[in-house]
Amino acid sequence: METADLVVIGSGQGGIPLAADFAKAGRTVVLFERDALGGSCINYGCTPSKAFLAAAHAAGRARQSAKLGIHTQVQVDFPVVMERVRGIRDRFNQGIQQKLEGAGVHVVCAEASLTEEGAVTGGAVTVQAPLVVINTGTSSLIPEIPGLAGTPYLTNRNFFDLKELPKRLLVIGAGYIGLELGQGLARLGSETHLIIRGDRVLAQEEPEVSDTLAEALHQDGIFLHFKVDVEQVRYANEVFTLTLSNGETLEGEALMVVIGRKPNTTALNATAAGVELDGKGFIKINDQFQTTREGVYAIGDAAGQPAFTHVSWEDYRRLKAILCGEQRTRSDRVLGYAVYTEPQVGRVGMTLEQAQMQGINARAVTLPMAHIARAIEWGHDLGFYRLVIDRDTDQILGATLVGYETAELVHVLLALMEAGATWQLLERSVHIHPTYGEALPSLARLLIEGEMPLCPNLYPNLSMEA
Repeated sequence: METADLVVIGSGQGGIPLAADFAKAGRTVVLFERDALGGSCINYGCTPSKAFLAAAHAAGRARQSAKLGIHTQVQVDFPVVMERVRGIRDRFNQGIQQKLEGAGVHVVCAEASLTEEGAVTGGAVTVQAPLVVINTGTSSLIPEIPGLAGTPYLTNRNFFDLKELPKRLLVIGAGYIGLELGQGLARLGSETHLIIRGDRVLAQEEPEVSDTLAEALHQDGIFLHFKVDVEQVRYANEVFTLTLSNGETLEGEALMVVIGRKPNTTALNATAAGVELDGKGFIKINDQFQTTREGVYAIGDAAGQPAFTHVSWEDYRRLKAILCGEQRTRSDRVLGYAVYTEPQVGRVGMTLEQAQMQGINARAVTLPMAHIARAIEWGHDLGFYRLVIDRDTDQILGATLVGYETAELVHVLLALMEAGATWQLLERSVHIHPTYGEALPSLARLLIEGEMPLCPNLYPNLSMEA
């Protein structure tokens, strides 16, 4: 049995920097990884998906430029698109390997599990360490639909291995992965159908977000099938046939299943080792990332944290600080995230409904994109900006931005919230005209009750009713 100062299980975007930092500090570190280094972000998440969407949205914008008087004929070389995506993915993956090797981390390419004695074992290697960090992430949740098993359906795990553009794409699910990749293939030329159990896409967001994205998908020619389940899957002659609960059937050359995620904890032997899981298999942790076994910590989405790379990376920073004696917790941060459809969705903090459910005396104001000069000028007038504030403290509680490049713009609100700023600070800010960011102070000014007085004592002859 080997000994080490730290064992990390999983090479996601939290586990990698933690392992490297400890190793650089002279500690003995062993990292177990059963799959490709870099976790989901590098291999089948952020990196390949955004490289893919770069091509898809370029094609989509070119086709939609007709409203600006620009008429184009778009020709998509799909094999080249996907080769570029895989090339970027592979380059990033190699960078991870070089980082770990350079830091002196001992990487064991094997699936790891915990022993009852508290050691970690995998690939004929067993390591005892006073500190174990689990960073195993999540994987696709696959429904038990008759006929689905054994067919060559797609998930985000194998989507980027596509070599040919499918003529018709069927998507089960309408969360952010389904919308991003589904809209992406539609913009590259696939006839795309979304099969949705509920009555709206991206159902975890506000209804107006769902309505806006549904309209955008409709403009891309995507077919939305609401309030239906898939009762049967049949695959023959390289064609999928889906039987829906409303009696309809759909056919397509590709089927993508993206209904949700499940934690990668089955192989950990967690319960026997004293690490408790919740009812869905996520690792139970406290505010300091500690599991129910002393010396064992968990970070990232395997521990039920929001499933975003930047959250996992922030988990690493906070856990490192905690281990060094600092007073940090897993929730001492302002959380933002984005959906990379077009239009994008940029989110930070709470919605009005979430704030009111917590008993906060909250208020929200909304500014349509169609009222923003830059959006009108550039033809990006689908969407809206929304700001939520606390009436009692004037602090900014959250924002929802739906529009062109709002994943970038939402950081303005995130920074203000992290600083504890009030909406008045945003309102009196002078943003550059004409920009999308200029609309943020305008949004805040909607919170001013009534119209601003124009100093009647200085202008006695000015009619305030004019």
